[in-house]
Amino acid sequence: DRWADDVALREAVVREGGGDFAETLATYGALAGDELYRLGFDAHRDRPRLRTHDRFGHRIDLVEFHPNYHRIMQAAIEHGVAGLSWTQPRPGAHVARAALSYLHHQVEPGTSCPLTMTHAAVPVLRHAPGLTGWETKATSPFYDPRDIACEQKLGITLGMGMTEKQGGSDVRSNRTVATALSGENEYRLVGHKWFFSAPMSDAFLVLAQATGGLTCFLLPRWTPDGQKNAFALMRLKDKLGDWSNASSEVEFMDAWAYRIGDEGRGVATIIEMVMLTRLDCMLGAAAEMRMAFVQALHHTTH
Repeated sequence: DRWADDVALREAVVREGGGDFAETLATYGALAGDELYRLGFDAHRDRPRLRTHDRFGHRIDLVEFHPNYHRIMQAAIEHGVAGLSWTQPRPGAHVARAALSYLHHQVEPGTSCPLTMTHAAVPVLRHAPGLTGWETKATSPFYDPRDIACEQKLGITLGMGMTEKQGGSDVRSNRTVATALSGENEYRLVGHKWFFSAPMSDAFLVLAQATGGLTCFLLPRWTPDGQKNAFALMRLKDKLGDWSNASSEVEFMDAWAYRIGDEGRGVATIIEMVMLTRLDCMLGAAAEMRMAFVQALHHTTH
């Protein structure tokens, strides 16, 4: 009950969206604070592992997670942590989704990364009418961790890649090169990303330098012709915490990508995703402070 009993938060959800959103919050609070919290311990102890090749020497670039990680992801997506804002577009939906994210992050912060990225990518995908199918599956209540093409899935997750080693947060200094192909909005990407979020996602929003300047692209794990895309996960980042979340470095080797927005407008295009992910960074910080306080209060009380 403690997880569902943040009175001010629930009052805000009721005020903004109605009792049905509050019921969703209460239901997920009970689930997150009990079962998902317990599952999270093993998800963190058994850290993700990168498998670059199969036993025949072929590149596979897979990240293996503890089964509990997938169970937590499934529960979150089924309850709208990644998609509620878009599947129920009425007043209060973003407040309710933020509340779900706030609850979720308190019990398992590692899965918050792909959930946040998937949620935040949707308004960017809407800049490209040709990607309507991606938006539909990114907002669906189905989680499918298999490494197969988007067309074979009911639901997908999305990641992001902007940061490069020579520029850090200065993304305008990116050196990844995008070369236009004959197909409409199709490009080949060559370059490196120093930080590649949620590397087992079905696709990624990335920035690269096209002829017209820094541009935003959707880069999927599988190309439209059914081939594994030409990028290689170089390593997983060694972090101080957030262990269940696998962050990576990646090399693009003529990787296929689809342009979103105009050439030279990459920052303006992807900034909607960045803004929403930063909102969740704030929610995550608040969630961890609340969890720390609850743990300390329980310990000192008992």
